[in-house]
Amino acid sequence: MENGMSGVDWVSEDGRCHDPQRIDFLSRYLKELGRAIADGIDVRGYFLWSVLDNFEWAEGYKERFGIIHVDFETQTRTLKDSAYWYRDLIQAGGFNL
Repeated sequence: MENGMSGVDWVSEDGRCHDPQRIDFLSRYLKELGRAIADGIDVRGYFLWSVLDNFEWAEGYKERFGIIHVDFETQTRTLKDSAYWYRDLIQAGGFNL
């Protein structure tokens, strides 16, 4: 299973990239995935699209899909709030949804 969402993300003056909409989307999606598993659906894996912002054929560099912001001019990478959220979710074994 794979999913993700696009957004228009940027690094704020505080040096962080805030993306609460992505956290909300992923949280709701993964809760439903958990319900499907509880109902007996054979889910063998999950892949979050995408780790890094990248070039998308339909949107170019305009929309961002990653949980790590990439400054395409400097190649600087900044973990978005969703990256920290996803890290914490994985460390908790997915039980803090």
